[in-house]
Amino acid sequence: MSDREGKRTPLYEEHLEAGARMVEFGGWIMPVQYAGILEEHRAVRTRAGLFDVSHMGEIEIRGPDAFRLVQRLISNDASLAKGDRVIYSPMCYPDGGTVDDILVYPQGEDKFLLVVNAANTAKDLEWIQEQAEDMGADVAITDLSPATVQLALQGPEAEAILQPLTDVNLGDLGYYRWTRGRVQGTQCLISRTGYTGEDGFELYLDPAEGPRMWRGLLEAGRDRGVVPCGLGARDVLRLEAALPLYGHELGPHITPVEAGLGRFVRPEKGEFNGREVLKQQKEVGAPRSLVGLVMLGRGIPRQDYPVSRGDNVVGRVTSGSHAPVLGKNIALALVEKGYAQEGEELTVNIRGREHSARVVPLPFYSRKKKGVS
Repeated sequence: MSDREGKRTPLYEEHLEAGARMVEFGGWIMPVQYAGILEEHRAVRTRAGLFDVSHMGEIEIRGPDAFRLVQRLISNDASLAKGDRVIYSPMCYPDGGTVDDILVYPQGEDKFLLVVNAANTAKDLEWIQEQAEDMGADVAITDLSPATVQLALQGPEAEAILQPLTDVNLGDLGYYRWTRGRVQGTQCLISRTGYTGEDGFELYLDPAEGPRMWRGLLEAGRDRGVVPCGLGARDVLRLEAALPLYGHELGPHITPVEAGLGRFVRPEKGEFNGREVLKQQKEVGAPRSLVGLVMLGRGIPRQDYPVSRGDNVVGRVTSGSHAPVLGKNIALALVEKGYAQEGEELTVNIRGREHSARVVPLPFYSRKKKGVS
């Protein structure tokens, strides 16, 4: 796909000016790297990185039946999304397969904002509309994606960089909490969330203000070592933190329980799409499990590489890379449940050769929380 065929975020020219290497991703032309994936990864783990994630989708559901519809759509409990609390949830098909994994923001009475994955926006919108029609829900469903820029400032210096620019006391904003306030004079939805395994913030704002906000955040964070970051670093960061990526760890034929997201499946809340399948998997176990693998040699595993025990293929790699934070090659893999125990030794077929790997606890990396010695 050429640049002309992909959608561009309002920050496209900013990326080109910064020397980004641009690639197609989910129908969008996005920066994969600027100075380099390793440097950008290091910045986020030790200082801060700024990501353009405006390709993500935003869908608003409002009306008397908004809560009832959201509760049917997601496996988590929508009643937990209240006040300033954001919830993460899989969104499932009736057979338990995954439509998408999303964030749910309560926006007052009878109104929710759903943040969905970029490549899934059109599909998710159609699914939500079908579900609303099927249940006769009195709701208005609006795709706000074209009217939204989303920036992610991530890393241990993120709060120190953002605080002087906003009228919000960020110290009072807990993890997976949101508020509204001004950043550099621009009204934003400010969310303490992210996809890197680090502390940080995601800002939702008017696209017309996007380029100015991008430049302002980079300038404000210059002395603290902030750098612009692309999709390459983002993918390695989320893999180290064992955060799922739709199309890899999640998909129509992978349930949230298989993907290790059983804590976000709440059968006790009542009816929702996939409830019976997921309830059974939580009670008796799923046929497959997502595991972490650390390679014992130099091979780097990639998506769809076979995972074996002896002569038997027992699963497939869903994501793999070199992990700079560990100095090792790692993978997430979906394997038959009998081979998911910690310490299990398996092999990964990398371009026709078997490479040894060991099952390890997830996540591979977890940041040190404030106040924890």
